[in-house]
Amino acid sequence: MDKKVTGVYFSPMGNTKVIVMGLASRVSSLINAKGGCFSINFTPPAIRQKPLAFSTEDIVVFGVPVYAGRVPNVLLKYLNSVQGNGATAIAIVAYGHRAYDDALIELSDILVEQEFKVIGGGAFLVEHSLSRVLAQNRPDASDMAVIDGFANRLAEKLTEKIATGAVDIKGNRPYRSYYAPVNRDGSLVRIKTFKPITNSSCINCKLCAQICPMEAIDLENVARIPGICIKCGACIKKCPVGAKYFDNEVFMAHIREIEEANTIPRKEPEYFV
Repeated sequence: MDKKVTGVYFSPMGNTKVIVMGLASRVSSLINAKGGCFSINFTPPAIRQKPLAFSTEDIVVFGVPVYAGRVPNVLLKYLNSVQGNGATAIAIVAYGHRAYDDALIELSDILVEQEFKVIGGGAFLVEHSLSRVLAQNRPDASDMAVIDGFANRLAEKLTEKIATGAVDIKGNRPYRSYYAPVNRDGSLVRIKTFKPITNSSCINCKLCAQICPMEAIDLENVARIPGICIKCGACIKKCPVGAKYFDNEVFMAHIREIEEANTIPRKEPEYFV
């Protein structure tokens, strides 16, 4: 097939990338895409300043993490600037074991609005950005097997071995509001105001500032976070000496409550073709 397959993703922790590129490479192989398989990582802010456009010969696996049950609102401006021009798309969202709510149908709708032809969508599990317990070590081998099955169905659709009608993706229109966390007493947890702190073990390697997808961390003084923190967890989980962490007890108590409520039973990926 004279097509090119491209995985496009926002992935501060790298887990959404694993899912998107795993699916993209599998689809590319199954349909024998003559144009090859490529990746576009729009996690770095500078990449989101560049125009992105596709053509009818493109197959695009488009993936974002789920924040508060929706597509991250900080990405909406960029997503609504991408030009599909009739390209084929598969929508992917990655969530940390609480719920993906309306994120998948929202991403699919955005892609359709940008003139992509959406032929499938999937919601996959990844380790939660604020927890080392929720969906720990996922995606795992079982998840990758689901990706293989999803790729097989997509390949059949792309080669017209199965019907190519509209995809019925789970979700609500209008979309549910962004998830508003509350404590056990019902009080609202205002997580937007919380930012990681830096302890004395910091070696000033500046990795946290370099990988922050919002460029929120001061490169000259990494203990300062003057910009918007989206709680992606990258600066905390990727710090080589564990120097960054959240210390607000209200915030951390809420994370523990989410862990208690959502660790078991194990949730499985869902996909729609």
